[in-house]
Amino acid sequence: MKMALGLAQRGLGSTWPNPSVGCIIVDQNGHIIGRGYTGFGGRPHGEIMALKQAGRAAKGATAYVTLEPCAHHGETPSCAERLVKAEISRVVVATIDPDERTSGKGMEILKKAAVQVDLGVCQTEAKAINQGFFKRITANRPFVTLKVATSLDGMIATSSGHSKWITGPQSRRRGHLLRASHDAILVGVGTVLADNPSLDCRLAGLENRSPVRIILDSHLRTPDDCIVVNTAKKIPTWIITGQGNDQKKARLEAQSVQIICCDMNQEGQIDLEKMMTILAVKGITRILSEGGAQVNASLIRASLVDRLYWFRSTAIIGGDGLPALSSIGLTELQKKPNFSLIRTGRTGNDIWQEYMI
Repeated sequence: MKMALGLAQRGLGSTWPNPSVGCIIVDQNGHIIGRGYTGFGGRPHGEIMALKQAGRAAKGATAYVTLEPCAHHGETPSCAERLVKAEISRVVVATIDPDERTSGKGMEILKKAAVQVDLGVCQTEAKAINQGFFKRITANRPFVTLKVATSLDGMIATSSGHSKWITGPQSRRRGHLLRASHDAILVGVGTVLADNPSLDCRLAGLENRSPVRIILDSHLRTPDDCIVVNTAKKIPTWIITGQGNDQKKARLEAQSVQIICCDMNQEGQIDLEKMMTILAVKGITRILSEGGAQVNASLIRASLVDRLYWFRSTAIIGGDGLPALSSIGLTELQKKPNFSLIRTGRTGNDIWQEYMI
């Protein structure tokens, strides 16, 4: 099962709107005869890839699957039915699929066909891998990771706005690895105006794993000639904005940018909760936010951050620098958001820490 979980991990960021599922098939002599994980765009499913490798040897074998085999019919028969047809004798499942089209039904199909089913092996790890898919199904929003790179004293830029580079090359490479494992990357228009970023994945061998680029832009200030617009035909680029500015919208759409209109809140900014619902409907399960201080604070204020990656260099900028977070409106210490430290490590001279809410 741990091998199957490792396979599932590989698909993260490329399988949305589907979960990333790993499958290992072991014959009666204990030999691995098939392995697979969900393909780009969610097809084929991991079980189908593993069964294809195993071929006729799958008869009487055991399949280890990180998520309950699907029960619903799409373009092909369900994975549960395909496992039965291949005459698999035992299926070990890490966790139940929360999607109502499958939830428990895949297990029933297997059991009715007299397939031995074992549930719950490495369940915690399996849920962690597909927490984005689970969040989309159960909460109607994507799982949001906030990534911050700061000086030792929590600054993201000097007083003049200079920010390249606070952390070292090893931290930036790990940041690109995070991009490759997420469906979408989110920034505010302020970041686009200040840095003109490409927001892609530039790790060797993972160039095709660049996430969808989402720009928060209430008043459509994104320049027609910025990098994300000029490369929108290559990497999907979505701009979340309000009503109006029809001519500007038409120009951007002509350059393959997708314009998504969203309601505003009382402050005249994008309503982030409604935006998350829209993105969930569009199939996004995992968002990596690399926004500036305003976007970071807005997401935390709206209780929309599930995980925090914080990269800290050993440099100090001082109190006149730009902090990683603008005001979150906290007046009572008892109401402060609390994160739990999950993992920590080093990237070159920097320190990175992973927190969960």
